[in-house]
Amino acid sequence: MSNPSYRFDTLKVRGGYDPSEHNQSVAVPIYQTAAFNLGSPERALRLFSNEEFGPIYTRVGNPTVEAAEKRLVELHPGATGAVGLSSGMAAISFTLFNVTDGSGRILTTPQLYGGTIDSFKKIYPRFGVEVDLVEDPEEPASFEKAVTPETKAIYVESISNPKAVVADLSELARIAHAHGIPLIVDNTFATPYLLNPFAFGADIVVYSATKLLNGHGNLIAGFVLENARFWWDSKQFPQFHEQLYTLRDGNGKERSFLDTFPSLPFTARIRLVYLNYIGAALGPFDAYLFLIGLETLSERVAKQVATTQKLVQYLESREDVAWVSYPGTSGYRHTERAKKYLPQGAGTVFSFGWKGSEAQTERFLTAVKLFSYHVNVGDARSLIVNSPKTTHGELTPAQQLHAQITPDTIRISVGLEDADDLIADLKQAFHTASLQPLQTAAS
Repeated sequence: MSNPSYRFDTLKVRGGYDPSEHNQSVAVPIYQTAAFNLGSPERALRLFSNEEFGPIYTRVGNPTVEAAEKRLVELHPGATGAVGLSSGMAAISFTLFNVTDGSGRILTTPQLYGGTIDSFKKIYPRFGVEVDLVEDPEEPASFEKAVTPETKAIYVESISNPKAVVADLSELARIAHAHGIPLIVDNTFATPYLLNPFAFGADIVVYSATKLLNGHGNLIAGFVLENARFWWDSKQFPQFHEQLYTLRDGNGKERSFLDTFPSLPFTARIRLVYLNYIGAALGPFDAYLFLIGLETLSERVAKQVATTQKLVQYLESREDVAWVSYPGTSGYRHTERAKKYLPQGAGTVFSFGWKGSEAQTERFLTAVKLFSYHVNVGDARSLIVNSPKTTHGELTPAQQLHAQITPDTIRISVGLEDADDLIADLKQAFHTASLQPLQTAAS
């Protein structure tokens, strides 16, 4: 179902799916099968020569997964293609491997998920790819200064983990394109409901759909989207215009990814090279769960953003809280930037630091009753962790300092519970940790 006049909330429920093509099933069916009949040798030839498109083997394509991919494309005006994968880390890895193809450098920021940063030192150099971290991750000029002739892409999170720093996407896109390279944006914390990075010049968007896109903490999934505006046929990216026998047409003529998939060369190459030969396929049942979660995206996120703002205000009012990092707070550097890119709210994840000892931090985290202490984000349940010891525990103290993650950092992911109940839980946990008496705590 595709109609350019339909708005976001219609598309998140109905986009990318036509019941008439699936036995009039109201819900997207779960195609729980490994493979699909080819029909005839003639049709097989058309399928394998990309003259006809249809499911062949679930690792590479499945109708349930395809519905999820198409729906996400429709939720990102300007997008032209998507590929679903088994995790957000697979989405990041396949994207960066696809853009570098065994050589070059990725320019990025230390303000990323800790596992992403750790993979930069443990995985990519083994495949001929180096990663450069800018000196000042919050200033685009720092990126401009750090671009080299070997740089293949700029990669950032639209809202950073865990400090909720908002990237200046338009300026980063300008810098990237001036140097002939793409801007890749991890939009996990924002989702397309709060931000469409393609509207501000991004070329590739990646998601951990495990998080807010699904919103229920019941699956692992990732997606990569493109908008076909970047000039992949430049000499910097020969992998997209290489003539390949595997892309031959029905007459045996070799073709490139740009020849065969002009509107989605990037995601098609991920699908037919990395997904096909490395795996990391998104299963049909997980795609089905994802679609169910996606149907309530805007309702969930709108409530969670409102609750986040209440929790931020409460924490800012406490004398024993040293700082709160979220757009709109007193110490936040880029509130105007957040208003530009995120007018409906800056997400549901933020962090704060406080004046307690390490032992008191442990008592505080043990004392919470409503918040769950685990490392996911974007769940229906509110979550809390001490990031330096968990989500960013792979980073050395120096790396944490570069990412502005201080030892007192506590990250909160806001769920769907009542805001007053969450505040009461924090209040009693502060009391239990003996930072100040309950009767004098700020209300």
